[in-house]
Amino acid sequence: MLLLFDIDGTLVRNSAGAHAQALRIALHQVHGIGSPDGDAAGLPEVRSAGRTDMEIAREIALLCDLPAKRFDRRRGELMQVCLSQYARLAPRDLGDRVVAGMKGLLEELHGQPQTILSLVTGNLEGIARVKLERAGLGSFFAQGQGAFGSDSDDRTDLPEIARCRAGAILGGEPYPRQRTVVIGDTDLDIACARADGVWCVAVTTGPLGADGLGGADAIADDARQLRERLQEIGEEMPAARR
Repeated sequence: MLLLFDIDGTLVRNSAGAHAQALRIALHQVHGIGSPDGDAAGLPEVRSAGRTDMEIAREIALLCDLPAKRFDRRRGELMQVCLSQYARLAPRDLGDRVVAGMKGLLEELHGQPQTILSLVTGNLEGIARVKLERAGLGSFFAQGQGAFGSDSDDRTDLPEIARCRAGAILGGEPYPRQRTVVIGDTDLDIACARADGVWCVAVTTGPLGADGLGGADAIADDARQLRERLQEIGEEMPAARR
């Protein structure tokens, strides 16, 4: 079973402040948008939950009348600045931001045979790795695996990318859809799972309650329920090929 975890609101809470500020500073340094300290004042408000970093940055830039071609041309530079600023701004220890029970659940899942822990997140990969390392969760997620906002601006592309990477370490085709689960806390996590035809468990540890997560295969309120839901889905899945 391939488990594709979202990060913000799913594994870690209350870590968005430094992340958003880093993105705004990068927009100023690269494109002259906003203020040098990353203050949100004067910038258009856009939805961030569940979206990729570059999708958010692109919308802000276009609303500030930056030509799309100019944004695309300097996308790589923007990502580099955003990562360096996040590493500077984020607290050195994010252990107190980990969702209750999640570290224990990851420890349990990490030891299970035929279970692969991976990521599908709108974070740029570098930011995701820094965030998880400082939260004490980095060791559960292998380098070279998962899919990130640096892979595509469109979150619906990410589950397939992650399945291809998981399949590569097994020396074969992309990891099968019917044995893959996206775990996230927003409607956009559900939408990306649906776009790739994989399972989805939604958690209510983020901004949405159960009423906003109705498209998922299952909903969990906490780590204990998530363990139960994953076990139930695992029992419905076809057996792994030998």
